[in-house]
Amino acid sequence: MNQLRVEADDAANKVEELQNKVKALEQENLAKEQEITSLTHKNGVLEAENEKLDASVRELKKAATDGEQHGTHNETLQRRLQLLEEEAEEADKTLRETNEKLRQTDVKAGHFERKVQALESERDQWETKYEEMSKKHLSLQKELEDLQNEIAGI
Repeated sequence: MNQLRVEADDAANKVEELQNKVKALEQENLAKEQEITSLTHKNGVLEAENEKLDASVRELKKAATDGEQHGTHNETLQRRLQLLEEEAEEADKTLRETNEKLRQTDVKAGHFERKVQALESERDQWETKYEEMSKKHLSLQKELEDLQNEIAGI
């Protein structure tokens, strides 16, 4: 019986030991479950943050693409602007040359107008002289006829 008591005490001690192990394991399991819950929550938060970051990356990539397109468009507009400025300079140069030619033409036209006026004035003088000479000629011819008639009458 003593032996049974010793065995019962040993068994009771083992049961107690095993119950303590079970409690320790249950506590460890509870701690692990809490850690799992905490990690699951952290994982959910990190996944949400990851999604936000992915969305941000997509937006930034789109903005970068748009920026590249705007840069390319800007370069095209700058080249176009440069060409237009060159064309404007060429047109300005042509305009200055044309204005200079027009000024020279105006000067020549003024010179020729003065020449025409001088020639018209000279022509008018010659016409006046011609009319005077024509009258004198008629008058002298009449005198000559009168003189011839007088001489013939004598």
